[in-house]
Amino acid sequence: MREIVFDTETTGLSFPGGDRLVEIGCVELHNRVMTGRTFHAYINPERPVPVEAFNVHGLSDRFLADKPRFDEVVEDLLEFIGDCPLVAHNATFDFGFLNGELGRCARPLVDMGRMVDTLAIARVRHPGAKHTLDALCVRYGIDLSARTLHGALLDAQLLAQVYVELTGGRQITLGLAVDTPVVRETAQEAPTRVHVRPARHFMPSAAELERHAAFLKTVEEPLWGAAASG
Repeated sequence: MREIVFDTETTGLSFPGGDRLVEIGCVELHNRVMTGRTFHAYINPERPVPVEAFNVHGLSDRFLADKPRFDEVVEDLLEFIGDCPLVAHNATFDFGFLNGELGRCARPLVDMGRMVDTLAIARVRHPGAKHTLDALCVRYGIDLSARTLHGALLDAQLLAQVYVELTGGRQITLGLAVDTPVVRETAQEAPTRVHVRPARHFMPSAAELERHAAFLKTVEEPLWGAAASG
């Protein structure tokens, strides 16, 4: 099954209030394994970036000035996400901005039925715990050393690893059967085909049985003898 994990960075918290996307990052999963395919774009929001937002993601007006507008990247974005489920953390926020930008350039909105919210999943799996992306990465031992500021592509890559853990870990499609080829996949390697050999049964020879019987006769007051007499 193909899924897309995505994250956005914005100028603020409210698209209806005039805020806009400044970055979007998407990561492709196939059967909960990262394929290495990504989509990433910085976007000119056509408005100033408030200092509060800059302090979160570090994307300045000067940096974004020569970046494409959303309507200039939308075709590539829509082609990448296709019609598969879309996974995000606090997904209503990211969907709100994505659909806001799509509506602004007269494109069909993404069906909310495609939304998978890892925040909602985490609240069910770990009630009472912290559910931020950082906290979930720490819980699952996911390396956060590269995350000094929020970044859409990096956060989507981290969230993809969290999503796999939240939904059962890395062995979702792994199955073993006698004499059946098993395919194991990793994010960066081609599938490796492993053949599981049938069990082999080893029986002692007559000479080995005789030596064993002779050895047992040398054991003084064996426990198995006491159990048998009791």
